[in-house]
Amino acid sequence: MAKLPIVAIVGRPNVGKSTLFNRLVGKRVALVDDRPGVTRDRREGTAVLLGMEFKIVDTAGVEDEDPDTLPGRMRMQTQNAVREADVALFLIDARAGIVPQDEEIARWLRSEDTPVILMANKAEGKAAESGVLEAYSLGFDTPMPFSAEHGDGLVDLFEALRPHIEFEGFDDVVDEPEEDEESGPLKLAIVGRPNAGKSTLVNRILGEERMITGPEAGITRDSIAIDWEWTAPDGQVRPVRLIDTAGLRKKAKVQDKLEKLSAQDAMHAVDFAEVVVLLLDATLGLEAQDLRIADQVLQEGRALIIALNKWDVAENPPSLFQGVRFALEEGLAQVRGVPLLTISAETGRGMDQLIQAAFDVREAWSKRVSTGVLNRWFEKAVEINPPPAPGGRRIKLRYLTQAKTRPPGFILFGTRVDQLPESYKRYLMNGIRKDLGFGAVPIRLTVRAPRNPFDR
Repeated sequence: MAKLPIVAIVGRPNVGKSTLFNRLVGKRVALVDDRPGVTRDRREGTAVLLGMEFKIVDTAGVEDEDPDTLPGRMRMQTQNAVREADVALFLIDARAGIVPQDEEIARWLRSEDTPVILMANKAEGKAAESGVLEAYSLGFDTPMPFSAEHGDGLVDLFEALRPHIEFEGFDDVVDEPEEDEESGPLKLAIVGRPNAGKSTLVNRILGEERMITGPEAGITRDSIAIDWEWTAPDGQVRPVRLIDTAGLRKKAKVQDKLEKLSAQDAMHAVDFAEVVVLLLDATLGLEAQDLRIADQVLQEGRALIIALNKWDVAENPPSLFQGVRFALEEGLAQVRGVPLLTISAETGRGMDQLIQAAFDVREAWSKRVSTGVLNRWFEKAVEINPPPAPGGRRIKLRYLTQAKTRPPGFILFGTRVDQLPESYKRYLMNGIRKDLGFGAVPIRLTVRAPRNPFDR
């Protein structure tokens, strides 16, 4: 794994450095208070900004003091942090305007070799406009209006950091999966209509009568999680957390309060699952309720597998399989190619194939593609099929980045992207699935445009 680039935050006391640090690391780590001088030591954290990962360093407020004093030693720590950084974020308070201390810090930063991005923090509201204009006098590039408190300006910060981070040997860095994602138990939920055989399937997988089963529909009420270890055909032992859920009927048919609570509990279990197996009764085929459940699972961003149970007693299996496959392609057009397996919870047919498919689809669901690989694919995709020009004005697509995994989420940057048709977004998402190895997992695509300074 390549070393993460380093970004240092610098500025006089109480301009919002720790608030920005907390914003970028995604949690309240650094202490924040209205009093100046709260931060003393350098604090480091891992930041992820719209898919761009880097090490962020919060520093003490720069004050002109004797090196032997505490403020002087704090200043030395800040200077060392800036010299070790790949880029420095110089914060000023836009509402307070430029003060002599800001000018002193600017002179020092101009004497260093570290690139500097000037950020006018606390820029929400009209009171900050004059401070943003004053910042031009500090001798850096265009000051960036920003609000660490509210998160305004994150897209602009992403664009300003890209030349210093993405294009200097870091664009092909791929994040290693977190340990709990790679080796943690597979969270596998079994859902479906009542009496599809969910509890019988769990019992067969476990090899014991762990769940109560019977011909009556709706025996299971609570979502039950069971930890288990699967021995793969190659002998590898892998942990699994199986979650059996209550049957899900059409909402119109659910009148009993307890059944409503059971249905809510089942969907709550889906929220915490990684992979969801939608179990169908092969003797009944695919019904509209099955498609509704599948759509809910995909809307929640979970990886989906569809299993045809009771295959040992199904009539005309080849025709049934093709009919279900065709109906899925039509009914789940947003995610084509969802894995469709045939199993028998009664006889044990297809158990290993089902668990292996669940591990495979979790791997795709957790996949991250480097920015370099992603944008090389993106340039070819746009060249083959350029975006339309509504009203004769061209939509310019600039680049694509993966912001998250589990499920994979991508952000598309460009101008006039708010007019990009849904059909073109689907073209990009289908290409990502097909060409970059994501398969049939749900994908999120968000469009973003840089702030227009002339919007006012």
